[in-house]
Amino acid sequence: MMNKLSLRDIKREATANALADAAFALALEKGMDGFVVEDVVQRAGYSRRTFANHYSCKEEAIATAALIFKGADEVADWIAGLNEDIPPLEILYHLMKLQLTAEHFLKLQQLVSLSKQYPSLEPYILSGLRRLQISAQETLHDLSHGRYPEGYTHLLVGAVYGAVLPLLDGSLNVLLPGQSAAETPEAVTLDHYLDTMFDYLRNGF
Repeated sequence: MMNKLSLRDIKREATANALADAAFALALEKGMDGFVVEDVVQRAGYSRRTFANHYSCKEEAIATAALIFKGADEVADWIAGLNEDIPPLEILYHLMKLQLTAEHFLKLQQLVSLSKQYPSLEPYILSGLRRLQISAQETLHDLSHGRYPEGYTHLLVGAVYGAVLPLLDGSLNVLLPGQSAAETPEAVTLDHYLDTMFDYLRNGF
């Protein structure tokens, strides 16, 4: 479950985010081969040593920038006000609605696009997505208070993440936040897609 961070943790997270955002921006501007870690630290205003304290390489920083969700305080406030009886599936539904913003989706799509050009990014994307999935599963588990069988929350989170991934690589015709219906007239909206997906999980296929 999400806990309030200490001031030290907040500063550390802000530094990591600044480095990641700088690396991501450089990757979009110059391509993976067009910059080095030194360029990242100069843009972010930190040292090489600070970079090394947070990331093993520029690929890890780039993937992290796209996977960071910057509305965590809003989500934490929503969780704090939850009724304890709400089912895990409904918790997950609302979390996805809160997290899948236009800005977040755009970054994720840009990351996937970069990875098609530069396969060295792929292991870091997979690792980052796995961390997000584990975090979501742990949150659901904590909020369920032992009311559901072992493995139930794993199944739910795995199903939802499996349904979202095809949106990122463009293999499903879904209108994403910020896109005009005129661009893809046959696409369904993201809200419609999510509602349909969760209806399958609620009611069966």
